[in-house]
Amino acid sequence: MLLRCLLLLCVSQMAYGYDRVTGAPFASRSEVIAQHGMAATSQPLATQVALDVLKRGGSAVDAAIAANAMLGLVEPTGAGVGGDLFAIVWDAKENKLVGLNASGRSPKLLTKQVFNDRGLAQIPKFGPLPVSVPGAVDGWFMLHEKFGKLPMTALLTPAIEYAKNGFPVSELVAYYLAMNNERIGHYDGFAETFLINGKVPKKGDVFKNPGLAVTYEKIATGGRDAFYKGDIAQNIDAYMKSQGGYLSYADLASHTSEWVEPVSANYRGYDVWELPPNGQGIAALQILNILERYDIEGMGFNSAEYIHTFVEAKKLAFEDRAKFYADPAFNDIPVEWLISKDYATERQQLINGAKAAERVDAGIYDGDTVYLTVADKDGNMVSLIQSNYRGMGSGMTPPGLGFVLQNRGEMFTLEEGHFNELKPEKRPFHTIIPAFVTRNGAPFLSFGVMGGGTQPQMHAQIIVNMLDFGMNLQEAGDAPRILHSGSSSPTGKLMLDGGYISLESGFDETVQRELMERGHTLRRVVGAFGGYQAIMWDDKRNVYFGASESRKDGQAAGY
Repeated sequence: MLLRCLLLLCVSQMAYGYDRVTGAPFASRSEVIAQHGMAATSQPLATQVALDVLKRGGSAVDAAIAANAMLGLVEPTGAGVGGDLFAIVWDAKENKLVGLNASGRSPKLLTKQVFNDRGLAQIPKFGPLPVSVPGAVDGWFMLHEKFGKLPMTALLTPAIEYAKNGFPVSELVAYYLAMNNERIGHYDGFAETFLINGKVPKKGDVFKNPGLAVTYEKIATGGRDAFYKGDIAQNIDAYMKSQGGYLSYADLASHTSEWVEPVSANYRGYDVWELPPNGQGIAALQILNILERYDIEGMGFNSAEYIHTFVEAKKLAFEDRAKFYADPAFNDIPVEWLISKDYATERQQLINGAKAAERVDAGIYDGDTVYLTVADKDGNMVSLIQSNYRGMGSGMTPPGLGFVLQNRGEMFTLEEGHFNELKPEKRPFHTIIPAFVTRNGAPFLSFGVMGGGTQPQMHAQIIVNMLDFGMNLQEAGDAPRILHSGSSSPTGKLMLDGGYISLESGFDETVQRELMERGHTLRRVVGAFGGYQAIMWDDKRNVYFGASESRKDGQAAGY
C-alpha cells in the first residue's frame, strides 16, 4: 500500500505539477480539523452562518437549516424554498440514522392528457408544466421538530438580514446567474427578482433580495403553514394560473413529507447509507456492490482497467435506475433485491473486461443542487441536499416572493405503464441524494456530491478513493473524476450506443487511448463533475475532519 501511494504521488506530481509539500498534489487544500463542530457548504457565508448557530448552542440540524436558508439567498442558482429536500441525520442520542424525504408531488390536475392535447411527447424543461410542489420548507420544519434546539426565528434571521442588506455575489454563482438569465430570464418575475437595474449581477456585486426576506420572515413567525396555506401559497396559485400552470393552492395545502429508513450496502467493512427511491441513491450502492468483487486497489488509481470496470458497473446500475426507480407509493420497488450481494454477483458476470458494452438490460425481478453537511458538539451529524433542479428550476418566479419554483416534474416520463409514468399527486424520480457511512454501527462520514446523474457515480468514487486508494477526506473529493453519460433514463431514454466517458484534467493520454481501444467514446465536458462537501468523525481522537472542494465556491470550517 505504501509503495502504491508513493507511486501515486509521483505520477500525480508529473500530471499536475502542484507544489504542495504534503498530501496528493491534486488536493486543493488540507482537510479542516476541529473538535466541537464542523460545517461544510458550497458558499462561505452559509458555512459561517452554520458555525454561528453551532456556537450559540444550536444542533447540527439547526445549523443545517440556517445554512440552507442562506444558500437559497446566496446561491439561488442551486437551491431555494421553491425546491425539494432530502436528509440523513445521525441521531447521537438514539445512536441511529434517520432519513427524510421532503420531495413534492405533481399537481392534482396535471394529467398526461394535458401534454397530449398540446402535442408534447415529453415534459418540457422550463415553464409552468414541469413544476411540482416544493417540499423544502416542510422538510425544515420536520427536521426542526425532531432535532431542533433554537427557535426557527433565530435560524432564519441571518438569511433575512443578508437578504435585506445585501451580500457580494461569489464567482460561480455569478457565472450561473448569467447562464440562467439567458434560458429563463424572459419569464415573468425573474428579472425583477434576480437582476440589478436590469443587469445580471457580476462577481463582487452586492445583491439584495427583499422579497425573499419577507418570505423568510413569514415562515419564521408563521411556521410551515405560512408557506403552504397562507398568502405565499395564494400568491403561487395566482401566478401559476396566470402562466398557464397547474400547481395550485390545494396542492400546496395538502403537501406532506415522509420519514424514511435509509438503506445500506457494506463495502470493504464500511456500511454506506443512501435513501430509497424515489431518489437515485441506491445506484451508488449497486455500483459499489459490483466493484467490491474486483481488486480495485490492485488496478491502480485512474488506470484504464479501473475506469473501464467502474463505467461498466455504472451502466448496469443505471439500467436498473431507468426501469425501477420511482415513487414507492405507486410501485412495488424491489430495493432489497437491487442492493443485494447476490444480485451484484449476477450483474458483474455481464461485464466484459476488454470491451465496452453498447447496450445493457435492466434486471428481471419477479415480484444544479446544493449539498451541505453539519456536525455538532454532541455528535449529531446531518447530510442534507436541496435543489431547484436545473439550477434555477422552471423559471417560474412568483412576484415579490424572492425565489423560483423547481422543475422536478420534468423527470417524469409520459410512457404508458412505466414505473416513473406521470400521474397526479405522484413524486417524480429524483436525482438529489445525501449519503452517510458508518463503521461498526458508529458514525464515520457524512458526505454528498451535487450534480444530477453525476451524484451516484461520484458517491461511489469518493468511497473507492478513500477505502481502496487510501486518500484523505479532501483528496477523495479533489481527485480527478470519471463521468459516464448517456445511460438509459427514468424519463424513457434508452442507451443504444454505450454512451460516453468524460474525464477531468489529469488523466494520462495512454489511459485515454486504452479506453478508446476497449470501445469507449471519450468526450470533453466542463463543469459537469459535481460539487463535494464532507465531514468525517474520528472516534479515536474525538475530532471532526471537514472537506470542501475547489469545483464550487464552498468552505469547510469548524471550531
